[in-house]
Parts: sequence; C-alpha cells; structure tokens
Amino acid sequence: MNQKDSDRRLIILLGPTAVGKTDYSISLAKQYGSPIISCDSRQIYKEMRIGTAVPSPEQLSAVRHYFIQTKSVTDYYTAGMFELEALELIESLFAEGHETLVMSGGSMFYIDAVCNGMADVPPADMQLRKQLTDQLHSLGAEKLAERLKELDPVAYEDIDRSNGMRVLRALEVCIGTGRPFSSFKVAGPKQRDFTIEKIGLTRDRDKLYERIDRRVLSMIDEGLIEEVRSLNGFRNLTALQTVGYKEVFDYLDGRMSLDETISQIQKNTRHYAKRQMTWWKRDGSIKWISL
Repeated sequence: MNQKDSDRRLIILLGPTAVGKTDYSISLAKQYGSPIISCDSRQIYKEMRIGTAVPSPEQLSAVRHYFIQTKSVTDYYTAGMFELEALELIESLFAEGHETLVMSGGSMFYIDAVCNGMADVPPADMQLRKQLTDQLHSLGAEKLAERLKELDPVAYEDIDRSNGMRVLRALEVCIGTGRPFSSFKVAGPKQRDFTIEKIGLTRDRDKLYERIDRRVLSMIDEGLIEEVRSLNGFRNLTALQTVGYKEVFDYLDGRMSLDETISQIQKNTRHYAKRQMTWWKRDGSIKWISL
C-alpha cells in the first residue's frame, strides 16, 4: 500500500453484524472530527431500513453520515462502483481539511474494494441476469455452480458456492463476456495515497449471538414483516437476497410460521457473523478490540 502522505489517514472500523459498530464509530468520528463513511452494502438502500439496522435518527444526526439510504433497491450497484464513489468522497473530504477519516461497516467486499481495489468487471447484462436469477430460484445455486465449473473451474474452486448471488454473478460474467470470471481478478492491491488502518471489533461468541437474537426480535417489533411485505414486488433483486428478507418472504408465502421465521433469521444471522469473522481472520493488519 502506497502511503505517500502519512498525514492523510483512513480508519476502517469493521466487525461482525450486531457487534456494536454504530455507537463505536460515532465515538471515533467525534474524536477525530470526522464524518462517517458507511461501507454497508445493504444500509445503502433507502427501502431497507429495519432489516439492515440503519442507525437511528439520533445516531445519524450526531455525526454526518455518507452512503446511508442513498440508493434504491432497483438501482444496479456493485462493490466496484462503491470503490469509485468512496474514493472520490475520501479525496474531497481530505481536501476540506480532514486529516483522519472514519469508515465503518461490515461488508467484506466493500471494505476490500476501498483497501485493495476491484477488478474492472463489465457491467451486468440485465436480461441475462434475469434469466440466471430465474434459474437460481427454480434450480438452485448448486446447478448454477455446476455450469460455472464447466466455464471457469478456477472461479468454481474459489467462490462461496453456497452464496447463490456470487455464483450467479461469476456465471453472468463468463457468459456475457466469453471470458472466465477469474481472468478479471486484480493482479495486486491498487495503490492508495493515504494510510489505511483497520480496527476490528469483537465480542465473546455467546454474547454476540445473544445480541443478534435480541436484535432480530427488535426488528420484528419495529415492523420488519411490513417492511418486507412492501418490497414483495422486488424480491428477486440482488439487494433483497439478504438475511432477514429472504426468510420473511418465505413466511409471507406460508412456508414458515412467525416463530420459525424469527428462529431462522437468528440462525442465518449468526452464520453470517461467523463468515465475516472467518474472512477477516486472514487479515493480519487488523487491530482487534474486544468489547
């Protein structure tokens, strides 16, 4: 990482869902007189407030926030697009006179995009995406992964094959460009002209899982079911392939009771938190703080 100007510093606060990043990031931002640049790939959507645990109005007013509820679920948006927009914002904030900026969130790909850069993958062909999305729902991720294995065995080995949308995107690029998805990989981290420091928040696993379970119950009380019902017409969009939304769609379809739905959201959120930690444990540059 190129650190041309040590006076320009980006602190990235990361950690698993429900660990307590929002309150901690506000304290950190106040300490440095910085706004908060969100790197949460779901809080960026204005229609998804409850199920993504968007900061409260009081929290949002305490410190200026960016990338919170600025896109629509109908917008095509990627980690690569976030990289460009975030870097442009970071440069403008440094130009305003900030020396230290605070970025906070739990989206692994968004954080990776800012730190290391994303490959210049072509934009999606929306007609092809719709076809593959229909296949994903009718055939399942495993069938799509089998096709990916034929077209790009390298991507097949690297990708999380349980994540249907990741498999879909890789297959989409293979078919749409005639090139393997893996051929678009970044050769190495892109150069940044500011210092990046990563702070990771963690908690005892049982306490984190208790927080997750309580948060899901709070979301239900706040009106998660109605929020998801209002998005029923968009259920096949990428943004809605999200824990807390997928399960409620099943509930609305009569596939699960409310109690089963709550339990399933809690379980899947715990699994997501575990995947986040597994991802970050490979990064030796993160300074971990136990709450």
